[in-house]
Amino acid sequence: MDKLFNPVRVGRYTLQNRLVMAPMVRSRSQFDGTPDELAAEYYSQRAGVGLIVTEGTQTSDDAQGYMATSGIYTDAHVAGWKKTTDAVHAKGGHMFIQLMHAGRMSHPDNTPHRRQGVAPSAIAPGTEMFTPKGMQEVPVPRVLTLDEIKQTVQDFRHAASRAVEAGADGVEIHGANAYLVRQFFALSANARTDEYGGSIHNRVRFALEVAAAIAGEIGADRTAIRLSPGTTIWGIDANSEEPELYRHLVTELDKLGLAYVHILHQGDEALLADIRKLWKGALILNRPGRSRDLVGSDVASGLADLESYGQMVLANPDFVERLKANAPMNAADPATFFGGSARGYTDYPTL
Repeated sequence: MDKLFNPVRVGRYTLQNRLVMAPMVRSRSQFDGTPDELAAEYYSQRAGVGLIVTEGTQTSDDAQGYMATSGIYTDAHVAGWKKTTDAVHAKGGHMFIQLMHAGRMSHPDNTPHRRQGVAPSAIAPGTEMFTPKGMQEVPVPRVLTLDEIKQTVQDFRHAASRAVEAGADGVEIHGANAYLVRQFFALSANARTDEYGGSIHNRVRFALEVAAAIAGEIGADRTAIRLSPGTTIWGIDANSEEPELYRHLVTELDKLGLAYVHILHQGDEALLADIRKLWKGALILNRPGRSRDLVGSDVASGLADLESYGQMVLANPDFVERLKANAPMNAADPATFFGGSARGYTDYPTL
């Protein structure tokens, strides 16, 4: 485990260790998407990890999917996030804001504008999501036009610029789970017949355009992406994504020289090994549900440069210190994951 605590170069930064706080939506922002002082306390408490990746943060009004999620495209958003980045930097930490577009994983009741969600194709995910009226079926989304796709790319670019303005060290594109970027990858969500559908080259086009636009705006060494090959969730059928799609995608991303690729891994070990070979930059690996005794094993084996953790960091503000001391970990409280107050957010005890 000692290698975990060694510094590592990621993009333009040297991080103090190889541990990463994984992005986790907490749904505690104000109604307009502005994070408040509680978010600054929450993230700064966890600044001992080498890198914090924030909750998924919407890039525009239409990018929102859930209630009380944060944004990074208005002056109010920038001012709110500035409090957080200042607090994290004051403790010697680094923070990337994760840029997210929910795509079809949205409900009009969850957003101030109450518009229909947008997606590559008019295919509903076939799942429910929480709304102010309780659990409701996610409706069929509206198909993005070609002009709207181009505008969405620019929305990501604009949000990245605003993130840097807010003091973020960089941004991570949310290309994982079941949100817009990945919706373009999967045939279960993308039935387009234009240049954004059909072949694997077409289905990765949107992700590559977003990455290139952001890299051109803030620098490739402050731009990153998260992917989740093999994960089946919310209508995204992993069988509708060919492993070759990810091999092609990572090969093309490597040409951009991004700061890192962040893999949420639940699937094909052979594909993961290929990604490691194809990607020449820093690789962050997240294995959901990984036990305490396996922390550090992927860095030790050379499969990853850094490892990211969600619930263990959520419940243990002093995660790094507990690992070093071989101390027991607090258990996370799922009842307080989404929404609410300081309880289950900033009140987890330290050693």
